[in-house]
Amino acid sequence: MIEINNISKWYGNFQVLSQCSATVQKGEVVVVCGPSGSGKSTLIKTVNGLEPIDQGSIVIDGVSVTAKGTNLPSLRARIGMVFQGFELFPHLSVLENMLLGQMKVLKRDRESATKKATTYLDRVGLAGHAAKFPNQLSGGQQQRIAIARALAMDPIAMLFDEPTSALDPEMINEVLDVMVGLARDGMTMMVVTHEMSFAKKVADRVIFMDAGAIVEDRDKIAFFNEPRSLRAQEFLGKIIH
Repeated sequence: MIEINNISKWYGNFQVLSQCSATVQKGEVVVVCGPSGSGKSTLIKTVNGLEPIDQGSIVIDGVSVTAKGTNLPSLRARIGMVFQGFELFPHLSVLENMLLGQMKVLKRDRESATKKATTYLDRVGLAGHAAKFPNQLSGGQQQRIAIARALAMDPIAMLFDEPTSALDPEMINEVLDVMVGLARDGMTMMVVTHEMSFAKKVADRVIFMDAGAIVEDRDKIAFFNEPRSLRAQEFLGKIIH
């Protein structure tokens, strides 16, 4: 589903990604972890072209993200993305937030889009909040709305960039529970997170990054039980403790 082939990226003279390669199979859940500044968020944003790369190539479901002429808005419509900061339009109700992309990008009529929105609001446990505005919701509720909005676009895969990092501790589980449900339903997912309990529960593989490079890419059991690199051992020792 996702092929990342030897990609590198610079910000001026600073190399933020260094020859990174990875694959995500259909229905697979891959967690990307590592210390702050290791390139995790940059990596996941390159997958759907939100961050351009300087070397290498990325292919999603047979479509090259990096080729000239690729219709990136059309491709992004097929890849759900959930950010740290919810990215909801504050002047629109929850329902209108849910409808906008469906009607503008997928060209659905309002009735069909509303039906789809209602289905996914119910899926994330927020069916009764359609008329509210984002500032009337908790952070955890806003993030669940963001997930529902992405799902309403019928994505072939979902990307999550530290979806719980902006939440109070008591709100984290309500978002993770939705993500666990998606994983169990077979959604292809690439998740940047520090939530190792989530990784242990649903990840198929774990990618560990440090200083812009992929240091380990392993089955989750092997990664947690016997990390090969000293850097991963140090990271797990600190974060699990």
